[in-house]
Order: sequence, then C-alpha cells, then structure tokens
Amino acid sequence: MTKLIDVAAVIRSKNSGPYELTFDIIFKEQAVFEDFAAKNVMTKAVFAKLYNMPESEVLSVIAFPPSKAVKITIVRPFASGALGEKDVYGAQQHGPLLTFSY
Repeated sequence: MTKLIDVAAVIRSKNSGPYELTFDIIFKEQAVFEDFAAKNVMTKAVFAKLYNMPESEVLSVIAFPPSKAVKITIVRPFASGALGEKDVYGAQQHGPLLTFSY
C-alpha cells in the first residue's frame, strides 16, 4: 500500500466560498499523479467514507494534470463564520487525508 502523505508534496484544505471546502492533493511526481488519477483512487464514494459524510455532499473530485493535483470540493458542514463553526478558513480539515493509503 502507498501512503498518500509519502507521494504528495501538498495536502491541504481551504474555503471555496462560505458554503464549500476544497481539498488539494498535489503530487511530487507526474508519474505518480497519472497513476493515481488513472486508477481513479479518489472518488466521491471513497472521500465520503473517509470523512464519514453522505456522498451527496461531495460535489466534485477533479484531476488537474497541469499542477499534478486532485481537487475535491464538498459542502461545508457549517457556513464559514456561522455559529458553531470551528474553522473559519477551512484550513484544518485535511487530517483524514494524511492517513489515507491506497
């Protein structure tokens, strides 16, 4: 098994507006990115299971070859800055990806 953290240069989350979060996985090597994308490792179903959320809340999983990246966008559990929301910038949500293996 390959640990995502070993093959990615960047794993991060961030706001994509007040109602969505985007996760970026930027790979170190083009060949590893191409293999990951070709095998369709990260799907809506896989991400939803990893984050224990309904698949319907995973809006997109997109491979972006120019930057050797996979981008995942989800519905935010709470709007940015809303009462009860704990990460106004969405920058602390990538944790489960750090332990992901495929």
